[in-house]
Amino acid sequence: MGSATRLVVGLGNPGPRFAGTRHNLGRMVVEELARSRGERFTVHRRTNTELAELPPLVPGSGGKTILALLRCPMNGSGTPTQALARFFSVEPRNLVAVHDELDLELGEARLDVGGGDHGHKGLRSISAALSKSGGEKKYARLRVGIGRPPGRQAPADFVLKPFNSKERAELPLAIDEAIRLLEDF
Repeated sequence: MGSATRLVVGLGNPGPRFAGTRHNLGRMVVEELARSRGERFTVHRRTNTELAELPPLVPGSGGKTILALLRCPMNGSGTPTQALARFFSVEPRNLVAVHDELDLELGEARLDVGGGDHGHKGLRSISAALSKSGGEKKYARLRVGIGRPPGRQAPADFVLKPFNSKERAELPLAIDEAIRLLEDF
């Protein structure tokens, strides 16, 4: 990857109503990465996003890392992500979307390049926006587990609920694992 700029987008829904919900786990990971590096987010007016800039995650690897929090609903993640990629001249291969994943248990995280959206509307929006701009959909996805809903609860309801007390106790380990994968990438 050399000295290319990397863009790490934490997917979630903005605002206090969604803070602490399972669907905002990607956003939480990116917020914690910035906090752990002593960085603060500032508003990037041109793309209506919140950004923090990090030096290389791995010393000596070159390039900077832009952390982004979108200020739009999850399902509209594509347009601002594509605008950021264009503004910072980030190739899809240097883009990482961090998001919640139903098919992984809390505490599990996986980093994959390319692949489908698995029903995740934030990823679907990003893939569609990148395709429309002539780009490819082969960007990295850091999938951070939230587990499956209990019983017959609808996944859409489950992801918008806050973590329960047991899950909140496990959350720091899950976030740390996701950050470790980002640093290794």
